[in-house]
Amino acid sequence: MKRYSEEFKKEAVRLALEGGMSHSRVARDLGVNINSLTSWIKKAMTTRGGEVKETFEQEIRRLRRELAIVTEERDIIKKRWVSSRRNCDEIPVYASA
Repeated sequence: MKRYSEEFKKEAVRLALEGGMSHSRVARDLGVNINSLTSWIKKAMTTRGGEVKETFEQEIRRLRRELAIVTEERDIIKKRWVSSRRNCDEIPVYASA
């Protein structure tokens, strides 16, 4: 069985998760067994306490929810600003005496 350094494993996991390629492609390109790469990924996604870190899909869902909230808040502020500006732009008409 071939031994790989921790540095190599970390880089392989980084490529698999952030490289935009499938895990099988990364494994093939690096010359490692897909099961080994999968094992390294699972290990990397687990913290010391045994909790699973947020996966990319979970992070994307969380960020989309947060973006929706911030967008809604921005739209509300924008509408209030526009309506307050509309009142300021009106030129008062005074009746001549």
